[in-house]
Amino acid sequence: MTKPARHARAGRTRANRADSGNAALELVIVAPILLALLSLVIAAGRTTVAQGSVDAAARDAARQASIALTPAAAQTAGLVSARAALLQDGLDCSPAVVIDTSQFTSVPVGRPAAVTAVVICAVPLANLALPGLPGTASLSARFTSPLDTYRSR
Repeated sequence: MTKPARHARAGRTRANRADSGNAALELVIVAPILLALLSLVIAAGRTTVAQGSVDAAARDAARQASIALTPAAAQTAGLVSARAALLQDGLDCSPAVVIDTSQFTSVPVGRPAAVTAVVICAVPLANLALPGLPGTASLSARFTSPLDTYRSR
């Protein structure tokens, strides 16, 4: 073996010795950051799924209210439907459901009318992100469903 080859190999070994332990230190620094990012991604995904459940509850409430025959029946049907949809999706909240049935009586038969449902749900962050996390996320949705144009109101 020639002298330059021996020196090159010795230089690599010294460099490797100087780098030993750096990987563990880098892992200790980077791991918490990666875990925090992963937690944020999971929380965002769970919030999106919960928002979809609230959207579905508003859609169901508006649809059930639109097929009711009276404004009082529409209010009841919309409220029951929204609560059932949220319960079925496993969303732990006490929803505020507002059903706008003003067009039941104000719009004459033969003209287009609609019923609007608004569902507001305060979901605990402990259910969405991390267990034990304080606070709530307020999720809301609005949906409008048409009334049959030629049915009696």
